[in-house]
Amino acid sequence: MKLIYFSLFWAFTLVASAQDSGDIVDYNNSQTHKFKLYPNPAFGDIVYITTSENGSKEITVYDVFGKAVLRERLRNNALDISPLIPGVYVLQLRQNNKTMTRKLVVK
Repeated sequence: MKLIYFSLFWAFTLVASAQDSGDIVDYNNSQTHKFKLYPNPAFGDIVYITTSENGSKEITVYDVFGKAVLRERLRNNALDISPLIPGVYVLQLRQNNKTMTRKLVVK
């Protein structure tokens, strides 16, 4: 019986570690590390979005059903999220023909 538990433990460990290393590789190869969204979770009416490139940004916020609930073009780093009700959203940023996404939690 101990052998079965030991075998299952090692099989689960190998599967879990294989999944973790795949995620790390994907994040390092993407452009998302140049996109910061804070504070997240958001408690107020403003979130700040910074990128490594200056210029205007097109922001689209989607709800959990995929419906666009907020669209805005930013010239600075502050996004007014006061129209959003508390919940989980996906924020999509477009800048210089690049698209990046982040999860946004509004409390």
